[in-house]
Amino acid sequence: MSLNAWLPFVSSAVMIVFTLSVLERYWVRRKAHFLFWSIGLAMFAVGSFAEAYFPVLGWNTTVFYGWYLCGAALNAAWIGHGTLLLLVRRRWVHVLTALLVVGSLATALLMLRTLPLMDISSFDRLRPISEQYRNIMPAIQDGGQVRLTTPFFNVYGLITLVGGALWSGWLFLRKRVLPNRVIGNVLIATGALAVASASMLTRLGHGQYLYLGELVAAVLMYAGFLAAAAPATQSEGARQVGPVTTA
Repeated sequence: MSLNAWLPFVSSAVMIVFTLSVLERYWVRRKAHFLFWSIGLAMFAVGSFAEAYFPVLGWNTTVFYGWYLCGAALNAAWIGHGTLLLLVRRRWVHVLTALLVVGSLATALLMLRTLPLMDISSFDRLRPISEQYRNIMPAIQDGGQVRLTTPFFNVYGLITLVGGALWSGWLFLRKRVLPNRVIGNVLIATGALAVASASMLTRLGHGQYLYLGELVAAVLMYAGFLAAAAPATQSEGARQVGPVTTA
């Protein structure tokens, strides 16, 4: 098995550890942003596991369902919404939370309706699933309406995650406090941009970079989380100026 085929396994392992770290924080602090982050990260892990599964074990409809729903559609939006919950304390955020949950459930149902319409005869275990899913799933006009939902979730997730991380980093950089959180937020934003760039390259026909991009994203985001979560010194804590995406 090629090195590229092993990369999703490594990404899955990193994301599982990452998810457990965030879940531990949710269990201790009971903050909603930790819950949304952990759900989104778990979705990332499901997507990576599915990408590792297909080349080794072949087609599985349930695995494909998990890959598209969690990996291709929802994970970025849930991670990004966790960041929004941390940074913005406004009532309208609750409306977005409800829309995200309802939209995710609707997408899950649309995906279930799509499964019987798929052309699994075109599946090739030697090609990354990200390069061939368009041939497997029906066109929008033929019952593949679930494909219309994916751009909205991904754009929302990219804006909230990258924008939130950069905004938090800028707050600390401007006040010259908590440099570890500046570094952590930059790493998180860079990781999100890495996987977004790899996904874009895949859509342009260069899917060989997707698995590497996902691994780079997983490592950078986890490293950013650990850096930003490092305890502040007493003097730094006294000068803390605002929220951080891993607070």
